[in-house]
Amino acid sequence: MFAAAIEAAQPAHCIAAHLPPEPKGRLIVIGAGKASAEMARAVEQHWRGPLSGLVVTRYGYAVPCEHIEIVEAAHPVPDEAGQLAARRILSLVQGLTADDTVLCLISGGGSALLPLPLDGITLAYKQALNRALLASGATISEMNCVRRHLSAIKGGRLAAACHPARVHTLLISDVPGDQPCDVASGPTVGDASTCADALAIVRRYGIALPPAVAAVLESGQGESVKPDDPRLARCDTRFIATPQMALEAAARVAQAEGFTPFILGDSLEGEARDVGKVLAGIALQVARRDQPFAMPCVLLSGGETTVTVRGDGRGGRNVECLLAMALALQGEPGVHALAGDTDGVDGQEEIAGAFIAPDTLARAWALGIPPQAALDRNDGHGFFQALGDSVVTGPTLTNVNDFRAILITR
Repeated sequence: MFAAAIEAAQPAHCIAAHLPPEPKGRLIVIGAGKASAEMARAVEQHWRGPLSGLVVTRYGYAVPCEHIEIVEAAHPVPDEAGQLAARRILSLVQGLTADDTVLCLISGGGSALLPLPLDGITLAYKQALNRALLASGATISEMNCVRRHLSAIKGGRLAAACHPARVHTLLISDVPGDQPCDVASGPTVGDASTCADALAIVRRYGIALPPAVAAVLESGQGESVKPDDPRLARCDTRFIATPQMALEAAARVAQAEGFTPFILGDSLEGEARDVGKVLAGIALQVARRDQPFAMPCVLLSGGETTVTVRGDGRGGRNVECLLAMALALQGEPGVHALAGDTDGVDGQEEIAGAFIAPDTLARAWALGIPPQAALDRNDGHGFFQALGDSVVTGPTLTNVNDFRAILITR
């Protein structure tokens, strides 16, 4: 089921039907995200006219292209390679005409991969802020609101720079709710949020800002491009892959194997350990009472949980959710589960996620690993690696957020 979810979001399967008409002028391809290189390759395979461009993806996610340059940079904390790529992308769209079309390929991870701070803000400031937001428990929507108001390229600014060319944006969504402004912080879509909203989020999580960064937000200097801006009048945005599509692909696999699938939601959010407890509670009701679903069945869900870091472990929101689920299930017979990130990276580890079985806790205790202590330390990856239960996919070349499946049998 996990493999099917990833396969459903592969650009090669879903990009051809969404390409723009051939322009009178040039086609410039730009983009950012963990799937952007694979998206670029799919464009080259299906486009019959001339094209050129540049996209930036995560280290290890590049694929060979003939006409579109692929650059790699850091994720989730941005680096200088990403900043240089962002500058080059902005320069590529300067001086375009109304006859030209910009094809923008955006996927999850683009926020960190396109770091171009506003004047007065250094890359070091943005790196520190990114780390603080990642550890704070802020939602992805909240993090991206802050990023949009400190950037010279996000929050519609890239689309504004393309004016008067037509801008055709293809999105692979990794955000709950599939809001275009939240995918890679919306470089080519208008943003209704404000500097005041961003400032409120920073204060809500108690994040200290350097004076230069605070000044940008307090003065309104970082205001993003609004949806009614005339420079966005020729912009077209469409989703080509979403978490819901991935879950439906997984559901078809379950059905074929004789398990009734139930999709609980494609945008579940909250603290990872809390979501794990709730999912365990639903699974227990099914396993013990055949309510609200009859066995054998599969409970599927997606979305993006958060982790408020309190310990010194190796983290991972999917493995934290899964470990909390295992603790709540307490070895319930017939319940197995997998949680993983469809991009192949959970947190900052090159591990997609893990799986649990009825004997997970017993095997951990046999190895002298207290499960609750591992959860308290935010050490999901350490816990599941020690058991040999990690799920390692390598770069998947796509990203439609987290995937969770709970298999319940008699």
